[in-house]
Amino acid sequence: MAEAILSLGGNVGAVRATLDRAVTLLCDGQAVHLLARSSDYRSAPWGNVDQPAYVNLCLIVTTMLAPRALLAHAEAIEVALGRDRAHEQRWGPRPIDIDIVAYDDLATNDPDFVLPHPFWYERAFVLLPLSEIAPDRVINGIAVRDALLGLDCSDVQRLPPSQKHDSEKLADRKEL
Repeated sequence: MAEAILSLGGNVGAVRATLDRAVTLLCDGQAVHLLARSSDYRSAPWGNVDQPAYVNLCLIVTTMLAPRALLAHAEAIEVALGRDRAHEQRWGPRPIDIDIVAYDDLATNDPDFVLPHPFWYERAFVLLPLSEIAPDRVINGIAVRDALLGLDCSDVQRLPPSQKHDSEKLADRKEL
């Protein structure tokens, strides 16, 4: 089993519900198992700034899928949740985006698949959620907490748990 770090985000539609659905679809308990999920974070748009704020989160998962198979699984979930890459602009609005930040300690520089993600250490919307669940994780020789030190994080705010998260916690308590 490999360990992977995923970053999820979106800014179109019922974003938090879409993110919850994406986590459920990704972490099916068979090929992909959830180890940790960060809180949701609201962040200013990156790249094209004339769009709504994003909601982002990070996951740590274990998987039996090879890196490209995990990517294909993530992209199929994006499509199922309404993403249409063929008709969107780069860094533009989207209902869901799922990136593989790291896959074990694998490094690859294929033109269509780079690991670790080439910009992970530059983006506060990835580092803040990731630092919540894996501050000491080292990716490509850089600890998450150290990468975070050099960034302006003023436009990224942790969101309170969504109502769904609260009801799930209540249901979990009732089962105990």
